[in-house]
Amino acid sequence: MAERLRALLTPAIVLAALVGVGLLLRHEGPVAARALARADAVPLLLAALAANVGGLVLAVHAWRVLVPAPPGSAPGTPSPVRGLLAARIYFLGQLSKYLPGRVWGVVTHVTHGRAVGVPAAAMTSAYLLSLALTVLTGACVSLFAAPAVLPGLWFWLVLPVLGLLACVARPALATRPVVALARLARRTVEPPPDAAVRRAIALAVASWLVSGLHLWFLAIALGAPAGSSAGPGIGAFALATVVSSLAVVVPDGWGVRELTIAAALAAALPDGTAATAAVASRVVCVVAELGSSAVVLALARTRLGAPGARTTADSTDSTGSTGSTGSTGSTPATAPAPTPIGDSRVHP
Repeated sequence: MAERLRALLTPAIVLAALVGVGLLLRHEGPVAARALARADAVPLLLAALAANVGGLVLAVHAWRVLVPAPPGSAPGTPSPVRGLLAARIYFLGQLSKYLPGRVWGVVTHVTHGRAVGVPAAAMTSAYLLSLALTVLTGACVSLFAAPAVLPGLWFWLVLPVLGLLACVARPALATRPVVALARLARRTVEPPPDAAVRRAIALAVASWLVSGLHLWFLAIALGAPAGSSAGPGIGAFALATVVSSLAVVVPDGWGVRELTIAAALAAALPDGTAATAAVASRVVCVVAELGSSAVVLALARTRLGAPGARTTADSTDSTGSTGSTGSTGSTPATAPAPTPIGDSRVHP
């Protein structure tokens, strides 16, 4: 019954959202598209692409710090999942959103974690906690758009910021709900040390801020005032990505994300121009994501060998010493993981 309902809702919601975007683009859309094609817009487009790549790099680190060292390691031993190995796992996981099914991202993380001695449960825990922290921080960064979108009312939205600060002070406030939900699903999630959670929160916030700059650059290229469009641009991207992540029946957030960006940017740009910025944002994000993935995976294949291969280079890079760390014998987790929704910052 649930699958049948999803099969009916998905095309209906996607079609309605795309029609809405199309209606917004009818008038100012062609003019705005020509503005992005001008030669003087090229530096801003390149800056937008660079900002998105920078956000992805920070997102890799925000997830990586939650991955623990293998069991039995001496206190203070760093996680073997770092450097190019961490980037390969992360980008392979994000590319899984182009495959049918919901488990490929977490299976990718589990498989590569086991290869360097990190148990399946630990990789699954890091995956789920990273998702939760990314959504929490994204909701807070979206408040940058509040003063322009909700003039006179936005101060009520400081409550999520207070919640985030509370999680920084007491990381258990962020990890315990995830642990409880996982327990209901009969999965084990081990919360990482408080210091790791705090660092992951800081890196996730930085990732949202840096990646959100790409929408600001696009807005400027479309004629928005640089000063007054910064907050709406950065906040709109975070808000749209989080909202589309909640629209689980919509693959990759198509349409939903664009409508949310257009609505949030309406304070800085005309409706049709804001919709053009939303579509351009989608293009920039896809190019940054696929381009970064191609570069990382090519470098990883050259330096670490084929994915899953137990090579000396792989072992040296990931553990800091030569020799195999051995497999834990854990089996890959098959817990359903949320489908990636249009941006890797919400999906390791």
